[in-house]
Amino acid sequence: MNAPIVHDSGSAIAERPAEQAEIELKLLAPQGILEKLRETPVIVQHARNRGVVRRLETVYYDTPERVLFQRGMSLRVRRSGKHFIQTLKLLPDIGRPLARRQWETPVDGITPDLARLPADEIGDPVTTLAHDALVPAFATKVRRHARQLDLPDASVEIAFDEGTIEAGPRQEILSEIELELKSGNAGALFDLGTQLLDTAPLQVGTRSKAERGYALAFDVAQPAAKAEAVGITAEHAVDDVIALLAGACWQHLLNNHAVAKEGSDPEGVHQMRVALRRLRTMCALFRREIPSPSFEAISGEARWLMQQLGPTRDWDVFDGTTVSRLATAAPEVDFGGLREAVQRQRKLNYATLQGVLADPRCSRFLLSLGNWVERRGWRNEIESEALAALSQPMPALADKILAKRHRKVLRRGAHFRRLDTNAQHDLRIDLKKLRYAAEFFLPLYATHARAKRYVMRLARLQNSLGRARDTANIRTLLDVIRQDDQPALHLAVGAITGWRARDQIAVAKTLRKRWRRFKATPAFWGR
Repeated sequence: MNAPIVHDSGSAIAERPAEQAEIELKLLAPQGILEKLRETPVIVQHARNRGVVRRLETVYYDTPERVLFQRGMSLRVRRSGKHFIQTLKLLPDIGRPLARRQWETPVDGITPDLARLPADEIGDPVTTLAHDALVPAFATKVRRHARQLDLPDASVEIAFDEGTIEAGPRQEILSEIELELKSGNAGALFDLGTQLLDTAPLQVGTRSKAERGYALAFDVAQPAAKAEAVGITAEHAVDDVIALLAGACWQHLLNNHAVAKEGSDPEGVHQMRVALRRLRTMCALFRREIPSPSFEAISGEARWLMQQLGPTRDWDVFDGTTVSRLATAAPEVDFGGLREAVQRQRKLNYATLQGVLADPRCSRFLLSLGNWVERRGWRNEIESEALAALSQPMPALADKILAKRHRKVLRRGAHFRRLDTNAQHDLRIDLKKLRYAAEFFLPLYATHARAKRYVMRLARLQNSLGRARDTANIRTLLDVIRQDDQPALHLAVGAITGWRARDQIAVAKTLRKRWRRFKATPAFWGR
C-alpha cells in the first residue's frame, strides 16, 4: 500500500480526491516586513511550534485559448520537496468570497494528470479536455514559512509567502500572508488579520496568485463585476437574509477593489460605490426592526469610503459620458485641450484613490465587514424581542419594508414639477434605497410579472434622476478646469456649458414622464 502524500501544510492527501472547501484570507505585505510579523505576540502566543519552512515551485496550466481561466478555474502542480501535488480550484460562491471549492491529488511530476481528477464531479471543461491540450501558463517560486495557530475558537494555518510570479521574462514580487481556516469559526481569520494590521500596513488581498499570474502573463485586466443575484426564498429567516445580503455586498466590494485601485476600468470605482450603497441600504432597511448598533457602525464606514470614491467617479462620468457625447455631436469643436485637462484631473484623483484603498482604515473596514458577516454581528447588543424577530420568516417583513419605502418616495416626490436640484437629489437617494430593497426581495415575488415591471420603471426613473444629477455636477467640474486659464479651453468649455443647459431641458421632460409612470405602477407586495 502506498504511503499518503503530504500537502505542503503537513496534511495528508488521498489518492482519490474529494471536493474540499478552502477558506482563506490573504493579506498583502510590504517587502521585508514578514520577518517582523512572524514574531507578532498573537502568533508567538498561539503557535504550536516554530513552524516549517518550505520552498514551493508551482506551475499553472491552461489551454492556449485559456479555457480554464474563462470558466473560472485554475489548475496548478506544486512541487514541495520530492512530492508533486495537483490542485484544481473554482471561483468562490456568491456571498462567500473566502471559500473556494478545490480538488487535490498527487501526481508523478510537474506535469498535470487530468485522469486523477474526478472529471464527472467537476464537469466541463475538464471532462472534455485532452491531456496534451494543457500548456504551462506561468509559475510561482515561493519561500513559505507556515505555522499552526490554536486560537480560542479556531485552528488556523498562517503562511508567510515571499517569492515571485514568473511568466517568461516578466516577474512580479510576492510578499503576502495567507490565513487558512483548518477548523472552527471563520471569524477568527478576521480577528487575527486585524491584530496583524495593528502591527504593519497590510492590505486585504482580493486576487489569488492565479489571478495575478494570468494578469502578468497575458495582460488580462480583471473586469469590473456587477452585483450577483442573491437566492432568497420564503423559507429563509430574517437572520439568514441579512447574512446573505451582507455577504453578497461584501463580495461585490472585494471583486472590484483591485479594478478600482489599478484604474484599468472606470466601472471598478462605480461598482465599488454601488456595493457600498447596497450595503448601506441593507443596514437602513433592517435596523428599525433589529436595532443593533453594528448597523450604524458598518454604514458609517461604508459612507466614508463612498465619499472617498466620489470625486474619481465624477471625473470618470464627465470624461466617458459628457465630453465623449459632445465630441461626437459637435465634431467642429476642438475638445483636445479639454480632454487633456480632464485626463489630468482623473490621473490626480486616481492617485489619491490608490492611497485611500491602501489606507489601513480601508483594510480595517474590509476586515470588520467580513467579521461582521461571519459572526453575524447584528445579533449583538439587541433585546430579546429583536432576537426573536431575526428568527421570523422574511416575507412579512419584506412587505412591511417595501410599503414603507414606497410611501416615503411618494411623499418626497409630491409636487414633482417644483422640486429643485437638491430636492431631486434627495428623491433619487430614496429611490435608490427602494430599488435596492425591491431587487433584494424580488425572489420572494418572482412569479409576479408586476414585480418586474415595478422594478423596471423604478430603475428608469432613478437613472433619469442620475443623469440630471450628473448634468448638475458639470458646473462644479468646469469651475476646476477654468482655473487652468488657457484660451484653447474657452471654446470647449463654452460648448459644454451650452450643451448642459439644453440637456437639462430634455432631462426634465423625460423625468416628468417617468415619474408619472412610476406613480401609476401598482405595488407588487402584500399578501
